[in-house]
Amino acid sequence: MKIATLNINNVNTRLGPLTAWLEAEQPDVVCLQELKADQGAFPAQALEAVGYQAAWRGQRTWNGVAILARGGAPIVTRTALPGDPDKSQARYIEAAVNGVLIACLYLPNGNPHPGPKFDYKLAWFDRLIDHAATLLASGAPVILAGDYNVVPTEADLYPNHSYGDNALLAPQSRAAFARLLDQGWTDALRAVHPTGPLWTFWSYMRHRWPNDKGLRIDHLLLSPNLADALSDAGVDRWVRGLEGASDHAPAWIVLDR
Repeated sequence: MKIATLNINNVNTRLGPLTAWLEAEQPDVVCLQELKADQGAFPAQALEAVGYQAAWRGQRTWNGVAILARGGAPIVTRTALPGDPDKSQARYIEAAVNGVLIACLYLPNGNPHPGPKFDYKLAWFDRLIDHAATLLASGAPVILAGDYNVVPTEADLYPNHSYGDNALLAPQSRAAFARLLDQGWTDALRAVHPTGPLWTFWSYMRHRWPNDKGLRIDHLLLSPNLADALSDAGVDRWVRGLEGASDHAPAWIVLDR
């Protein structure tokens, strides 16, 4: 079972690169973030044409999350985090696929930092951590996949970077990610590749893609009862190089189950 996550950065604008990747790599489950399309504008028929059924929560202009699956529609269990006071932001969707509970999330960016947007990021992170504990307590096999907008360590971005005060690297952001992992979740990409670059995002600015100045901000976390099933993981960097591609590349894992 191959599960992937990709911040698509406008699902309709990037539909060509998205379907090219789906046809080439054929993941079983895909979590998408930043659809930038309202509920009625999601390209469900185009995705069905390449073998995927979808569940999504759209939002005009910003945000939006979706779960795609081959061989059957995702069974939606939740479309927002518990206790989220801002129902207008489409940042979380959860569904059962082939016996695994898949949570697709788009954590707030938090910039400028400090400020109200950073406060919102940390509050959203706290709600995610609380809900993640509930999911672990349920005993279900769970994957928390998406764009966390957190660079966990200095090993997760290019050397001599210029991201200094960015919210993605803030100590509070990294501490929240560490608190989530401390519940017992496995950072699947690092479990398979404990050292070396694992970039999933390259800004469109300052030639960061051609110069390979990337960051790892897209993560797949596994509940303890899935950790032993992890057999492979990686990043499909080639997708970032396609014409009209997102500034993210798909990150993926393979589970033997």
